Amino acid sequence: MFALLPLVALAIALPLSAKSVVVRDSPMTLSIARRFNATAAPNLLKADQARAKVLKAQGLASINTNARGAASLKQAAIFDVPATNGATIYTVSVGVGTPPTQYDLMVDTGSSNTWVGAGQAYVETSSSIDTGEEVFAGYGSGLFLGEEFLDTVTLGDIVLKEQSIGVAEFVIGFEGVDGILGVGPVDLTQGTTSSGGLVATVLDNAFVQDFINEELIGISFEPTNSLSVANGQLTFGGIDSSKFTGNIAYVPVTSTAPASSYVGIDQTITYGSAGIPILRSTAGITDTGTTLILIASDALALYQQATGAVADSATGLLKITQEQFENLESLFFHIGENTYEFTPNAQIWPRALNTALGGDADSIYLIIADIGSDSGEGLDFIDGFSFLERFYYVWDVSNARVGFATTPYTHATVN
Repeated sequence: MFALLPLVALAIALPLSAKSVVVRDSPMTLSIARRFNATAAPNLLKADQARAKVLKAQGLASINTNARGAASLKQAAIFDVPATNGATIYTVSVGVGTPPTQYDLMVDTGSSNTWVGAGQAYVETSSSIDTGEEVFAGYGSGLFLGEEFLDTVTLGDIVLKEQSIGVAEFVIGFEGVDGILGVGPVDLTQGTTSSGGLVATVLDNAFVQDFINEELIGISFEPTNSLSVANGQLTFGGIDSSKFTGNIAYVPVTSTAPASSYVGIDQTITYGSAGIPILRSTAGITDTGTTLILIASDALALYQQATGAVADSATGLLKITQEQFENLESLFFHIGENTYEFTPNAQIWPRALNTALGGDADSIYLIIADIGSDSGEGLDFIDGFSFLERFYYVWDVSNARVGFATTPYTHATVN
């Protein structure tokens, strides 16, 4: 437990096989649902910034730990799971135990532990095994502390045996969800249990237990102006070609720390047809657990200058007038050899949800926001789900790469 105490202090200091194996030849898909957390929404920017601070700190800690000799797990068939987004979070229904109890878990590529108990309590069944380990994870805007169990986990028609599950005894900051489905790099689990070792992720076990042929996850979101709607999909072990247009372009995970500890990439951002530089080539991460697009403070100043936006005291976001919106140009995200257009409509918060955010119904708020520090720290941006819902997103663990493709919603005007 002593190894966990510094992480607890850091998080609090920041703002708040009895059954035969089934081998699959095709991906498994789960639905994702979007949910709006009315309690957290007015503090959306602060929550995202707090998460960014912890991700930076834990990323550096992970690099330092691995340099001292931390082991890595074997990584790599395909399966899909449905997901839900409720304005600030995407969730997926996961069964735990025998018979399974269903939990709505936040889909998180920025962490790797899977845990329950934030809302619905964990139910021990015949498949529950208490490991005797304590487990902790901090997320900046929240944390959990509890016990580690091994249990059966059901994802759609896939049943994983003896999957590590954190059972929360103390939770901060997870109203509206039951916990987290962590699908980030396995090295992020180093030091999260009292034994200090790595914890096999859901993706690890799906591969080891022969449910998927490679350790890869495809994620499809859709932009929406509804408070809660099932509008996404997770595909484990492969991709769903019906969810994207064109080809998926891959880039390697960045080698720059601390972004390299996550699903990190290198990118450049420019604005408009003139190609005004906003964020010069630098490292950052893609993260389903962050709502907004966060960029370095110096880059945000350039974006603000280019758009004429002003800071809004109620929401903390940038705000523009109707006239400025009519003149707003696209942002261009240059990732590898490809450029992804982020349209004016994509850059604004869904206006139908303004009041839920704590803003004015008639105002126009931008979803590009301040990460809280200048560029040059090795994690200078977070492409949150406000970005990811415009593109098909692939986290290829086996080959340490990240993929993007356009979708029918890349140029949608739903906001």
